[in-house]
Amino acid sequence: FRGLVPDDFFDDFFGNGPNMRSVPQRASGSGVIVSQDGYIITNNHVIDGASEIKVSLNNKTTYTAKIIGSDVSSDLAVLKIEAKNLPFLLYGNSDNVQIGQWVLAIGYPLNLETTVTAGIISAKGRTLGLNARKSQTPIEYFLQTDAAVNQGNSGGALVNTNGELVGINSAIASPTGSYAGYSYAIPVNIVKKIVNDLIQFGAVQRAYLGISYLPDEAPDSEKEKVGYKQGQGVYVREAAKDGAAAAAGIKSGDYISKINGVPIVSGNDMVEKIARLKPGDKISIAYLRNGKENTVNVTLKNKSGTYDIVKTSVLDDFGVDFAALDKKKASEYGQTGGVVVKKINPNGLIDAQTRMRDGFVILRVNDKPVTTVDELSEAIQKAGNNIKFDGFYPGFEGLYTYNIIKDPQ
Repeated sequence: FRGLVPDDFFDDFFGNGPNMRSVPQRASGSGVIVSQDGYIITNNHVIDGASEIKVSLNNKTTYTAKIIGSDVSSDLAVLKIEAKNLPFLLYGNSDNVQIGQWVLAIGYPLNLETTVTAGIISAKGRTLGLNARKSQTPIEYFLQTDAAVNQGNSGGALVNTNGELVGINSAIASPTGSYAGYSYAIPVNIVKKIVNDLIQFGAVQRAYLGISYLPDEAPDSEKEKVGYKQGQGVYVREAAKDGAAAAAGIKSGDYISKINGVPIVSGNDMVEKIARLKPGDKISIAYLRNGKENTVNVTLKNKSGTYDIVKTSVLDDFGVDFAALDKKKASEYGQTGGVVVKKINPNGLIDAQTRMRDGFVILRVNDKPVTTVDELSEAIQKAGNNIKFDGFYPGFEGLYTYNIIKDPQ
């Protein structure tokens, strides 16, 4: 397909277009009320970059919404309005959705009032590569439909004929930017997990198996190099030493064939199954080694390699993996301590606003010394909107300063 894009083009609407950076912009999208007290699901790309969010209901009542949480990996966000006794949709079960089944797409396309279109499920488990543009751990397992979806439909409901929510409409495939026969929705079984995490914890409790795997789209030359055999499952390139898979005995060269007894046919299929779980959950994994199937129990971990619940942090927006500088290293550098920028991820504040590189050691935040990640977080909280990082690069002379605007307008 050409033109695989989120259906609302909000990058331009919110000021990232070539001629619209200095002018406040307005845009619209759709959402789904899922509780009588005002929790609303929509897409992350609908609200990303918005300074104020207004929610208008069918009865013309308007509310100012608060963002409860958002997740770029799945392109989902949860809003909250202060209201009571609202009508709401019930969750269905996207696992039970069948190809050829009738569904309805509900939303506010093209600045129209509430619009309902009908279509069928034309495919399941589609991957478009949209979320990979903003996340290193994207989750995509779209339901594909031929229900008409256009700009403004993002975040709206895909329901079955029983009126149950089975997906959140998110993208279209089109050469023109308008509906051309293919639309995509996030399955509700993924939606439920992400939404519940955002409401309960303020952050998605993402579970990790701790492997890198050969992607389905890998070139034949790479598959031949590792001796890949088709139809056996997901080929494990590497099992991280501190990961959940390695702890259960899974090694490089194994093929993951089943999770909780359900056959795994692709890497995308495996990611979707793990995306429903949280750190500490126990699953059974069947894997093939030298043609023989073995089954082990695996306790999933979080990104840090522990089983702990992950809380939201003021550091999240910076898009960086931080770690305290080792005391021995600090002594070698002639410092009492600092915080190391281990890895700069794309689309965070540091990536967007500075030329900082991995390995930078932060010594001060707005002239306040920091030696631990907690001290860094506390200093940033107190720093306000303008943040100054002072530090150095090991092996290079002199101090470097980077300035960040936490909430650029």
